[in-house]
Amino acid sequence: MPPSQPRIRIQGTVRNESYGYEKVGEELVKKVREHVYDRVLARDVVRIIFFLPHHHHHLTTGVTHALDSYLHAIEGCPGALSRYTCCWWESFDLTEPSDWARIRETLEPKEPRFFEDYEPHDARFAEKDGADPYFTLFGEQGNGYSFSYHARLPWREPHPHSVSVLSATLPTEYLEEHGAQHVQALAMAMASRLPFATGHAGLALELWHPIYAQLDRLRTELFRHPGFDVREASHFDGMGTLVDGIHWMNFLGPPLLSELGGAAGLRARLHSPTTTVQEMEDERAVVTLGAEPEAGDTAQGQMLPAYRELARLLEPYLEPFPWGFLARKTPSVEEELRRWWRRFLD
Repeated sequence: MPPSQPRIRIQGTVRNESYGYEKVGEELVKKVREHVYDRVLARDVVRIIFFLPHHHHHLTTGVTHALDSYLHAIEGCPGALSRYTCCWWESFDLTEPSDWARIRETLEPKEPRFFEDYEPHDARFAEKDGADPYFTLFGEQGNGYSFSYHARLPWREPHPHSVSVLSATLPTEYLEEHGAQHVQALAMAMASRLPFATGHAGLALELWHPIYAQLDRLRTELFRHPGFDVREASHFDGMGTLVDGIHWMNFLGPPLLSELGGAAGLRARLHSPTTTVQEMEDERAVVTLGAEPEAGDTAQGQMLPAYRELARLLEPYLEPFPWGFLARKTPSVEEELRRWWRRFLD
């Protein structure tokens, strides 16, 4: 049976440099080494992500539950997760019980040491003190599996746009093998104990380089299949309560849901026959656009009308164009990406 979603796999060459010193005679001489290797630069995945306007010590129970839900879902997928990074540690193989113990220790609840309490010369080491816990789990490069969590720094009066971020990915082969209802249930389980402001689940491209650095490779696929997301938002982006685009499953929490009239208000304003609005506890809801995620195909007239309807409703709350810094460097790239960013609005 052919895949139900477009396969997007782009292989390419990566070059980077490392620095070291070698002793030449009696002197240490700085050496630069270039490393060249091939890897997957872009691949299709299902991405699940939540933006959480809370410090770590308010999130440990929900994040632990989300991680356990994800690990349970991928049981029986050999090699799904094989490496990890944790706080300031380098990348390690995920093989020993001590590796999992380190990750679980990261999730232990702890009272915050507020960033304001650090002396200026110590503030840059706040992450090593565990002030903003984070970890990433991933598999062999390009296999499509990952789970990551990065807490925001604990300020007594945090910036209104500062959020912690939890995200996970699955290869589209997983979606095809287990079915959309299984993936939907996983996203709901992960969301169930998270105090999110917004979040989503849907088709995305996992990119090794930022989209603006490889637009030439991806231009055709991006504009043909509008259902693929390429915005890899992180806690550095200051999402606040904004919405980062339109997706298959769209999670909405306070205060945004209240501004939209709650779940009932959403139902009254969304008329696509494939759209459902499901209420969740704690003044949260999820808007799901169809029985399964769709890539769309503009060449075949598949324009994703349900996505367009929700985009028009949420337009006042959508994140501004996230790649504005391109303007002074590559105006033509920025113009194309702006057109893509508004693909469900124009």
